[in-house]
Amino acid sequence: MSDDNDENVSKPWHSKGDKDDKPDEKRSFFRELAVIIGIVLVVSWIGQTFIFRQYVVPSESMESTLIGCAGCSNDRIVIDKLAYRFGDPTPGDVVVFKAPSESWDSGGPPRDSSTLRGKFLNALSWFGYAPPNEYSLVKRVIATGGQTVECHASENVGIKVDGKPLHEPYIDRELQSRVPDAGPCLGPDFGPIKVPDGNYWVMGDNRTYSADSRFHTEDEFHGTVPKSDIRGKVRFVIWPAARIGGVGSENPQK
Repeated sequence: MSDDNDENVSKPWHSKGDKDDKPDEKRSFFRELAVIIGIVLVVSWIGQTFIFRQYVVPSESMESTLIGCAGCSNDRIVIDKLAYRFGDPTPGDVVVFKAPSESWDSGGPPRDSSTLRGKFLNALSWFGYAPPNEYSLVKRVIATGGQTVECHASENVGIKVDGKPLHEPYIDRELQSRVPDAGPCLGPDFGPIKVPDGNYWVMGDNRTYSADSRFHTEDEFHGTVPKSDIRGKVRFVIWPAARIGGVGSENPQK
């Protein structure tokens, strides 16, 4: 039995709907992309603010533990920001800290926050995509609050803490021998200096090329670094690939 309306039923039912769906699909894609980017930024902000942060070693002062120099592939390091929320730095820890006084911070902030570029980089720094706008340094903790540190070339025993010479296996003696007149202190005499409670005496492993606590004894902290200025403990070198690995603590007082 024939039906005069058959020809109407045979038309494609979805031809117009496909065109209408495309704008919705695009909007859905961009919504999903925005959500993914937002989640990545929030996770990055949480991580960089409370758990870890990446830094680039700025100088040769910690060689050969950490490499940093003009024209070379400077080490990229990751610090543990939780390490000192529940404890204190100990002798031998390698730490990143903010310059505690003008004596350390001779160059001032690395960028002008009043410019559009400075504001943009400051925003990126919240998520770890730009360095923080502060003069950061990396050194090794040598003595802690209440201890007395000193070194006198005439004694020919190197650095002493509470009257006892240190054992410092992290110092590259061959590297230091390139400065033949450095003496047993590998730099100028200093001390005795008693480290204030809650502060830390820090020095570079590349002792003859490190402007560390020894050179800031005239500031308000007598060259020491308050715990509040320590950003975290160095845990890893993550770049360059040939140097990927952990950064350990070597207690020089044992």
